[in-house]
Amino acid sequence: MTEPAPLAPQGRPRQRKPDWIRVKAPTSPGYHETRKLMRSLGLVTVCEEAACPNIGECWTKKHATVMILGDTCTRACAFCNVKTGMPQAVDRLEPEHVAVAAAELGLEHIVVTSVDRDDLADGGASQFVKVIEALRKRAPRTTIEILTPDFRNKGEAPVEAIVEAGPDVFNHNLETVPRLYPTIRPGARYYASLRLLESVKRQAPHIFTKSGLMVGLGEQRLEVHQVMDDMRSAGIDFLTMGQYLQPTPRHAKVEEFVSPKAFDAYAAIARAKGFLLVAASPLTRSSYHAGDDFRAMQQARQAQLERKVDATP
Repeated sequence: MTEPAPLAPQGRPRQRKPDWIRVKAPTSPGYHETRKLMRSLGLVTVCEEAACPNIGECWTKKHATVMILGDTCTRACAFCNVKTGMPQAVDRLEPEHVAVAAAELGLEHIVVTSVDRDDLADGGASQFVKVIEALRKRAPRTTIEILTPDFRNKGEAPVEAIVEAGPDVFNHNLETVPRLYPTIRPGARYYASLRLLESVKRQAPHIFTKSGLMVGLGEQRLEVHQVMDDMRSAGIDFLTMGQYLQPTPRHAKVEEFVSPKAFDAYAAIARAKGFLLVAASPLTRSSYHAGDDFRAMQQARQAQLERKVDATP
């Protein structure tokens, strides 16, 4: 006899996760070593705060995405598990602690993200700059990827300052299709996020730009294709796509568990549209395999340049 599905708070059956979503609980020595280091330096990671399903695999390999500017966000997006409220003061020692972690873990590539800090005049951009500078000094061989908020209503200066600091990858996630922004990202604006990434590419064409989408929120296939076109118009190099997973019953519900075959189809369309790199699977997240993806982007760009040279009369 089939066991009935558990009920959501409203009495509606909650969808079970399909087998392709299930992951093992983290138990490895490498996982615990990474966790211990993060605790000793007082660092927050998006791996934990966002309940990433890949934390066991990544931390075992000593890969972690550091979340700066505290653990409290000034917004309340319907998909996000990070707590909302009034953040604490910016930690002036945080940039050095991030650099120490990168050096001690021997990271080839680090991803640095943050909560939204609408309470700060620059949205926290100056802290990103200080982290990049500290990493360049203490871990000069580590390549740097940043995943920023949208700096909405902060003007051009925050993005210009970060671009000037010279990260290797500038990531900002669009997250979903424009139609769903009022319910999924009510504090953000789709075209403001798109313009941010376009601005980065215009200021520094050599910096890789990256953005991500969640699927399973009720978006339509053609809407996703249109977002891909918008991204390419903004010069975005790398697209990541993953399955949305509902963190708690109070968050937006999963409308669909998108199959691996459907992800493959999205990836094929994205490659045809001209992205330098595409990562699309149910468990793909913005920083999943980020170091390997960075090297793949470098190789793809080099191959692209060589093809242009060969085509020159």
